[in-house]
Amino acid sequence: MGLLDMLGLGGKSESIKDFVTKGAVIIDVRTIGEFREGHIKSSKNIPLDTISGKVNDIKKLDKPVIVCCRSGMRSAQAASILKSAGIDVINGGGWQSLESKL
Repeated sequence: MGLLDMLGLGGKSESIKDFVTKGAVIIDVRTIGEFREGHIKSSKNIPLDTISGKVNDIKKLDKPVIVCCRSGMRSAQAASILKSAGIDVINGGGWQSLESKL
């Protein structure tokens, strides 16, 4: 496993398409203020500092998850938290870059 895989960034383009095909939910982990300034339509805002407390709610969605933020660093942290909780998740990186791949 390479560094990019550990950060949830390996093979991202193909995997994002796979996740979208499976009906993935997009979770934006930026702050509420950042989210209000722009976001992917239909994405859910769950700030990184609250995501650990929302794991059970996310599991109830029963769908794969794509996490995004501004640059990909916070979403890498969120992907790690969710993956360790058994959620099928991928780091989508920066939200604007992710939006262009959808």
